[in-house]
Amino acid sequence: MATASKAKKKTVRIASGLKRARQDIKLNAANTALRSRFRTVIKNVQKAVDAGDKAKAAELFKTAQPIIDSVADKNLFHKNKAARHKSRLAAKVKALATAA
Repeated sequence: MATASKAKKKTVRIASGLKRARQDIKLNAANTALRSRFRTVIKNVQKAVDAGDKAKAAELFKTAQPIIDSVADKNLFHKNKAARHKSRLAAKVKALATAA
C-alpha cells in the first residue's frame, strides 16, 4: 500500500498539457540542482567555521553569496530566507575572525 500515500498523477491528453508536463520535468530537475547547490555552499561555509579555518570560511562565504542571491532571484526560495542565511553565515564568519 505504498501508493496510497502518494497521489496518483492523471495522464494528460491535451497537447498543451503534454508540453507543460515535459517542461515541468525539466524545471523540476533544474530547481532540484539549484536547491542542492544552495544547501551545499551553506554546508561548506558551516564546516569551515566549525573547523575554525577563518581564511577558508571567508573565501567560501564570498563564493556562497552570489549563489544564495541567484537562488532567491529565481524565486526558488524567498528573498528573506536567502538574506537570513547570508546574515547568519556572515555573523559566524565574523565571529570566527574576531575570536582569534
